[in-house]
Amino acid sequence: MTESIAPPRDRAEELLRELAGPAARLREDQWTAIEALVVERRRVLVVQRTGWGKSAVYFISAMLLREQGAGPTVIISPLLALMRNQVAAAERAGVRAVTLNSTNVTEWASIHADIAAGVVDVLLVSPERLNNPDFRDQVLPELARDAGMVVIDEAHCVSDWGHDFRPDYRRIRTLIAELSTDIPVLATTATANDRVVADVREQLAGSDEPTVLRGGLDRESLHLSVVRIVDPVARIAWLADYLERVEGSGIVYALTVAAAHDVAEALRERGLDVLAYTGRTEAAERESAEADLLANRVKALVATSALGMGFDKPDLAFVVHLGAPSSPIAYYQQIGRAGRATERAEVALLPGAEDEAIWRYFASVAFPREQVVRRVLDALDTEAPRSTAAIEPLVDLNRTRLEMVLKVLDVDGAVRRVRGGWLATGMPWEYDTRRYEGLADARRAEEQAMRLYQELGACRMAFLRRQLDDPTLPDDAAAAACGRCDVCTGTTTTIAVSDDAVARARAILDRPGVELAPRRQWPTGLRTIGVDLAGKIPDGPDAGRAIGRLTDPVWGARLRAALDGPDAPPDDQLVQAAIRVLAAWNWDTRPTAVLAIDNPDRPLLVRGLAEALARVGRLELLEPLHRRSGTITAANSAHRVAALLDDLIAPDPMSHGGVSSAGPILMVDALWDTGWTATVAGRLLRRAGAPAVLPLAIAAAG
Repeated sequence: MTESIAPPRDRAEELLRELAGPAARLREDQWTAIEALVVERRRVLVVQRTGWGKSAVYFISAMLLREQGAGPTVIISPLLALMRNQVAAAERAGVRAVTLNSTNVTEWASIHADIAAGVVDVLLVSPERLNNPDFRDQVLPELARDAGMVVIDEAHCVSDWGHDFRPDYRRIRTLIAELSTDIPVLATTATANDRVVADVREQLAGSDEPTVLRGGLDRESLHLSVVRIVDPVARIAWLADYLERVEGSGIVYALTVAAAHDVAEALRERGLDVLAYTGRTEAAERESAEADLLANRVKALVATSALGMGFDKPDLAFVVHLGAPSSPIAYYQQIGRAGRATERAEVALLPGAEDEAIWRYFASVAFPREQVVRRVLDALDTEAPRSTAAIEPLVDLNRTRLEMVLKVLDVDGAVRRVRGGWLATGMPWEYDTRRYEGLADARRAEEQAMRLYQELGACRMAFLRRQLDDPTLPDDAAAAACGRCDVCTGTTTTIAVSDDAVARARAILDRPGVELAPRRQWPTGLRTIGVDLAGKIPDGPDAGRAIGRLTDPVWGARLRAALDGPDAPPDDQLVQAAIRVLAAWNWDTRPTAVLAIDNPDRPLLVRGLAEALARVGRLELLEPLHRRSGTITAANSAHRVAALLDDLIAPDPMSHGGVSSAGPILMVDALWDTGWTATVAGRLLRRAGAPAVLPLAIAAAG
């Protein structure tokens, strides 16, 4: 690499104007970071609030280094939305930026060639790309040798203690360790408390202690409030009223994918131009939705946390949370999307009674216990790789948790990803009980902090800054107060909602009925555990319906009460809801018979609903589909199917009280979770003579 030459500050200022416009000027703290990277070739951690200008620092530094003859800058960036914004910003400044991600697979070969030819200034990659075998073995060594600079965006993800732990980010430690000492490294984040800062600083450390540039986290444009409305229908009615009167466009955050879609639908029926945006939204639809929000063509995106880190709309006018996130650090990060270039932005939190149940669910899918992880290690060979799909039936983990375990083991050196799957390395591995217990303790502390935030009698912004260990926060409470939030100003956000608005919202949200897609393929690897099934499922049930989801704003509470309370026959409200679902079901042939799947915990509820529907619909009431135990604890699909095949008792074909073949059978169950109970049960009925099976669940899990 060529010898460093101190760049004149006026060249950096010139590059900033190309990037941000003719009026832009570098602040002293931004120049301090650029100087440390370009002149001193140091490792730098920048912890600054959203909107401070971190991207300007790394793009300007990248170009200054390129002008000195350095290689391309590698930016490790967590989200596609963030990458798209960064590439667009780079192009404005004349920076030749490219990205490798899951949406441009067909371009990877040409991008690799451009990198090798030296025509790329900036390469943006996801942390997951760092362990793609081809990228890791062919591209990464050259980048580690020739990179002009490495940037780790949203660097709190590097730390186990960050609010958005991603195992792939921990691979960055290995990359940093392999860099030449004269390659500068920049890590940036807006959301890091003292513990995360110390962890990231330790991981950045090379021969010299990293430079840490940490600023204040107050956001002068943000006006925070908490709006407490107990009735979930009134809460959404209030939101609709709010969106009709608030200026500008913004984001409405929901805690689950289902809630995001349901709320978006309710708001659209109210006449509001909104779109749902979740992790399950197709990439092209996400990009289109982002563009619509950026151009103010929609009032809001109703989004999960998938629309989070790095989404850059300087004039975003508001952020509303319909449900409280479990971490004040995550909450601060999300509200930081608003008010970057406006004098005022509204931030409102509408907590719900269902929030803590959602927190408990996400906590339940944390890193598993040691014996489960050991089973994953035992399933691997040191020479013959196994795919994730082949490992899954050998361990009792679902695909998402299995992939997380494999990534953690990979980072810890116990396994290695190769072409064709995963290999055990044979290296000794210890379960870090202290770390995982510490993470669980930290999660519980963050949840308690969010409870306190909702009930505060003191400044809300000061509370969030304290949670993030803001070094500029005054000790004196009066001096720390923002003077803008609802507590500081003594203003209470009106929660009054007109009867008409509530009635309109209720008419939308009170409609029962959720479509349930049937399983079409058997899980991979069933034969590995002694079940001779594979490929397509030719004789399963048709698409089904549920009365509602457990997370629904209206039906959720009713359904949870029915499934969690003492077992009893269904009340009239539940029966009438099921009748409404059946009336709206656009089936090819009306069912002629109904049966219940035996439920050991809710026999009166499930059988009672089947009996009621038989009476009202004049359907033949068949003997319930019996079970040997009814208790299935398997976590992954293969083990669950094997357990269900053993548990469900096949009816006698064409026997008295058995299966009628006159027409489709309506099959009633308590809960649709994975869909495998309905699939296996429906297959048994089909094989006993039923021409079609129509699953009806009282509730869907999510």
